[in-house]
Amino acid sequence: MIRLSVRCSPDQADEVLLAMLDLAPNGVEEERGPDFAEFAIYGAPGEVPDLGEIEAVTGGGRTVEVSTTEVPDDWADRWTDFHRPVVIADRLRVRPSWFEATEGQIDVVVDPGMAFGTGAHSTTRLCLEMLVALAEAGEAEGPFSDWGTGSGILAIAAAKLGWSPVHASDREPASLEAVEQNASANGVEIDLERSDVRERSPRIAKTVVANLTAPLLETCAKALEEPPEVFVCSGMLHREVDAVSEAFAAAGLEETERRREGEWSGLMMRVSSRS
Repeated sequence: MIRLSVRCSPDQADEVLLAMLDLAPNGVEEERGPDFAEFAIYGAPGEVPDLGEIEAVTGGGRTVEVSTTEVPDDWADRWTDFHRPVVIADRLRVRPSWFEATEGQIDVVVDPGMAFGTGAHSTTRLCLEMLVALAEAGEAEGPFSDWGTGSGILAIAAAKLGWSPVHASDREPASLEAVEQNASANGVEIDLERSDVRERSPRIAKTVVANLTAPLLETCAKALEEPPEVFVCSGMLHREVDAVSEAFAAAGLEETERRREGEWSGLMMRVSSRS
């Protein structure tokens, strides 16, 4: 197994993360410090190039450090030690299949694999927290759409919380295959569509969730012809959240809640009373 990592300065992180996500629909490993950000992907030899240690130039003409290393052959078995259940607001529990379900919590089973989203990342947790809050307020009903669904974790959680019908879209075939398998494992129905938010506006529903990078969220806002009643999003760094909120305000959505976990932020927005 090959690990390919890119280390850059914090102000380059957004550009590098977006490029890495283009390479890896399964998401990336991420580490940040005061003066650096590092992103890594894993793959078999031949799938991930073995480049050694080099410097590369970004689209902006600045350099980043790229390195590849071999990881042990049993990595695919040992990595299960690092994935544990995630509990959201004492109501919803996301777990890998090698853990047992627990009583009294909504059970969502998602194994780490070829699509982003196991509940461990801050952005996924922020979206799940806001979906649970909506459900506790009695608003988990009607059509639901998940833009850039990844593993389908948010769509599956929505179906189990009460939304119906549930629609999910992603541009990656591997992601849609993962969602189909995960939905079946969880006993829920999800309508799937291959769609790229950079090319056309995704399907609108009463409630929409989008765990995407800030540039993609702003692209969605500009293409939005009719706002959903409730829009939940994350995937943006804290310093990016104002710009995303303003972009959706121009599309008729008013920010009603903002959450933060570490460097990441999440927003809940509703149709503006001025619309």
